[in-house]
Amino acid sequence: MKKVLVAFDIAHFSPGAMEFIAGLNRLETLSLTGVFLPQVEYSALWSKSAGAFSGPLFVPLAEEEEAAQAHAHIHQFESFCQEHHIRYSVNKDFFDFTLNDFKEETKFADLLVIGSELFYKGANFSTLNDYLQDVLSQSACPVILVPERFEFPKTNILAYDGSEASIYAIKQFAYLFPGLCERKTLVVYVDEDADVSMPAEKKLKDLVCRHYDQCAYLTLHLDARKYLGTWISEQQGGILVSGAFGRSAVSRLFKPSFVQDLITEHQLPIFIAHR
Repeated sequence: MKKVLVAFDIAHFSPGAMEFIAGLNRLETLSLTGVFLPQVEYSALWSKSAGAFSGPLFVPLAEEEEAAQAHAHIHQFESFCQEHHIRYSVNKDFFDFTLNDFKEETKFADLLVIGSELFYKGANFSTLNDYLQDVLSQSACPVILVPERFEFPKTNILAYDGSEASIYAIKQFAYLFPGLCERKTLVVYVDEDADVSMPAEKKLKDLVCRHYDQCAYLTLHLDARKYLGTWISEQQGGILVSGAFGRSAVSRLFKPSFVQDLITEHQLPIFIAHR
């Protein structure tokens, strides 16, 4: 039985994230922990400096209205879990929660699920908000980002660029979701150069076929930043499997701006794994 975390900020409960978790629970019974993060001090954005994560990054719930909202969302979470027969617990230490506390939670979990469309919605960023980006880079377990409207995965889209990061994500997804690996899987490699082929293709196929039942391999010769998002959006019922999400690079295939666009456009669920 896998331990799954789902994270909400107190102002936004994500039905999309919960529906995705219910789908996973139908495939394999899981144990779910709901984490409710307190209000962020918006006047002090999370610093990107090395020492940024040593102190409190959230402010306590001081207003009765905020506390009532948090408890209402906890009740909604508990009711959903009971209705869908999901084993659950709730972390209610949201009065003095910090990012270090949150990272510690992810260290002892198999998976983190976040409703990407609503997580600290209203932070007024034109791109992927800093709070979500830092949670992604600091998480000690794989993450699935879920839009509010989606089709539960029928196809796995494995992003491959020959890097260790992309291969690591492919393996982590297989270890976590053997039920999804029984479904159609498409391994995608992108390079603008028409003369370039998929790196280490034989070794890749030897690995993938050990874990995924219905495999196909596709090399796209196009500009990923211009056209790949459109191509992915046309893959109905897909989940994108992507490599490391760091502060400076995701992978050579999926540039940071491209991945951020996919997340903010809420096209499909995205699985992100890094060491």
